[in-house]
Amino acid sequence: MKTVIKILLSLSIVLLSYLCVASIITPIRFERIKNQREKDVIQCLVDIRKAEIEFKDQNKRYTASFDTLFHFLKTAKKKIVMKEGFLTDKQLEAGLTEAKAAEIVRKGNQKEIAEYGLQNFRRDTILTDLLEEVFPNYNRDNIDKMRIIPYSKNEEFTLKVNNNYTNISGIRIPLFEASALYESYLYDLNRQELLNLIDRTLKMGKFPGLKVGSIEEPNNNAGNWE
Repeated sequence: MKTVIKILLSLSIVLLSYLCVASIITPIRFERIKNQREKDVIQCLVDIRKAEIEFKDQNKRYTASFDTLFHFLKTAKKKIVMKEGFLTDKQLEAGLTEAKAAEIVRKGNQKEIAEYGLQNFRRDTILTDLLEEVFPNYNRDNIDKMRIIPYSKNEEFTLKVNNNYTNISGIRIPLFEASALYESYLYDLNRQELLNLIDRTLKMGKFPGLKVGSIEEPNNNAGNWE
């Protein structure tokens, strides 16, 4: 009987020790993996933000459709200013600006060009492939993967727009936001730790995941991790 009791006590001690260690290690492991995964999720959100800004620059609005966004990225051109030469401090002090210098060179008056010392000054605007210029790590075959939340069950980022937002001055300011819930990219980690994280975040009045931009009010397209 005493032997049985000793064995049970030993097992209880081992079990309690395991539970104590697990209670410490589990949250640490959860936080470590969460931070690792969020680096990849954040990079996708940064890329989506960059793509939306390029779309808005040429269309004066944002889009809530990934299909529309990717078609734009695959077909659009981007204006690039090729620069040759620069203005000296003396030229700048004399009131010469980049715009004025470019206009003088554009007109082609050699006497005026020589007078301002702009013989080696050039500012030429060319059209280049937008996808190659802005997203060198993507191509037309893999750009579509930008919509998928890393570590998720092939879920897409949520993309929303508000192109009719008007500020107090009556100026229309298009808005967009892209987001991914904790539940999407942390679903396979410790369930209780995930629920605790979501609960803490909601109690603080924050978004339970990662988000860039806002359709409620302008925030300079900031991410909630920034």
